[in-house]
Amino acid sequence: MRMKSRTSALLVYLPVAALLGLLRLLPRKGVRALGRSCGRLVHRIDKKRRLVAAANLTTAFGTALSEKEKAAIIRRAFLHFGTVFFDFFHLAYLPPTKRDRHIRLEGEENLHKALNQGQGVLLFTAHYGLWEIAPAPINPIIPTKVVARPLDNVYLEKLLLQLRRRLGSEVISKFQAGREILKALRARESVAILIDQNVLAQEAIFVDFFGKPAATTPSLAMFHLRTEAPIVPVFCSSSSSLIYHVRILPPVEVPRTGDREEDVARITEACTKIIEDQVRQAPEQWFWFHDRWKTRPG
Repeated sequence: MRMKSRTSALLVYLPVAALLGLLRLLPRKGVRALGRSCGRLVHRIDKKRRLVAAANLTTAFGTALSEKEKAAIIRRAFLHFGTVFFDFFHLAYLPPTKRDRHIRLEGEENLHKALNQGQGVLLFTAHYGLWEIAPAPINPIIPTKVVARPLDNVYLEKLLLQLRRRLGSEVISKFQAGREILKALRARESVAILIDQNVLAQEAIFVDFFGKPAATTPSLAMFHLRTEAPIVPVFCSSSSSLIYHVRILPPVEVPRTGDREEDVARITEACTKIIEDQVRQAPEQWFWFHDRWKTRPG
C-alpha cells in the first residue's frame, strides 16, 4: 500500500516538475498569461470550488452583493490565483537581483519598530495576494521562518520547500511548531503564521469574521502572551503593474485584561479584523475556495 501511495504521488509530481521546467524558460508575461488561462479553465470545470466560494461570499457579504457581483468576484479570484501561482514558480527561480525588481516593500519602519523591542517578531498574514513571496524582501532585514502544514505528497512537499528556501524562508512544520517557534523568537528572528483558515473545534477559538463566528487558531496570540514578541501584520498584494506590494502594517496593540483566555480572544479577534479589512479592499485576492466557516460553535 505504501509503495502504491508513493507511486501515485510520483505520478502527480512528474507533470508538475515538467511544468516548472517550462515556466523557467518562458518570459514572465508568458508565464502569467499561461497561469491566467489555467485559472480560466479551472473556473469553468471546478464546480465544487465555485460553490464553496459562492457560499463563503454569501456568508461574508449577505445581500450586499448581487449574484452577478459574487460570480464576477469568483471568476476574478480563479484568474488571480492561476496567475500568481504560476508567477510564484517563475519568480522563485530568478536571481534575487532580478526578482527584487518585481517586489516593493512598504512599511519597513513598522518592522524596525517591532525589532527594537528585542523579542523577535510574530508576523501574521492570510492566503491573500501572493503570500508565498512576502518573506523575500523581509528576510534580508530579519531571518524569517514560516509555519506551514506539510503537503501530503512527499515529492511536492520537497519541491515546495526548495522554492520557499529560494525566496529566503525556512519552514516550521505545523505539527512540531511550538519548540521551533520559541527557539526562533529567542534568536530574535521572525516567525510568520497564517491565521485565516478554518481549524478543528478542539483547536479553535471562535472570533468574528465578516460578522459570523469563525474557528480560528489561537496560536498567534498564545505565543505573543508567552514571549512578549510583537505581532506585526504583513500582506502581499498584486497589482496591474506586475509589481507585488509587500505591506508591513504597524504592530498590533491590544490592551491586556489580566484574564488569559479573554486576552487570547481579544488579540485573535483584532488580528482577524485586520485580515477582514484587507480582504474587503480586494476580495478577488483572497482564497474564497476554502470552507472558512466549516467548523461551527458547539
